[in-house]
Amino acid sequence: MTSHDEGRADEEPPGPDVPEPEPGAEPGAGAAPGVARRGPAWLIVGVVVATLLICCCSAVVGLAVSWSAGLLDSR
Repeated sequence: MTSHDEGRADEEPPGPDVPEPEPGAEPGAGAAPGVARRGPAWLIVGVVVATLLICCCSAVVGLAVSWSAGLLDSR
């Protein structure tokens, strides 16, 4: 904690990160707080899967080229 934040913990009670929707607001406007975080999580999962797919495919291509060049034959 910095000197700037020392008195702040006593002044403000802890609260949710996302404020509650106001009564009478649109039904779609008060979506669950976790919904906003699912997009980036799926994006990260997609990037990891794509990276693994590219890595595995390049390994298979490398093995195929090595095999066709005769580098994997035992002498």
